Amino acid sequence: MTEPVRIPVEEARQKVNSGSALLVCAYDDDKKFKNNHLQGAISLGEFKTRLSALSAEQEMIFYCA
Repeated sequence: MTEPVRIPVEEARQKVNSGSALLVCAYDDDKKFKNNHLQGAISLGEFKTRLSALSAEQEMIFYCA
């Protein structure tokens, strides 16, 4: 497993908009997700349910506000 890498916001936006990266709001609380999610983001709970179906090559961008 590689270490997390910080990337600029514009790079993250480009990757999410192109579909090459999955944007995950790192809050495990539904209320915090509702109040802090960015367009195109999925909740941490949804990420956990989809984890087994994701490719090991899938780029993921986690954030918290």
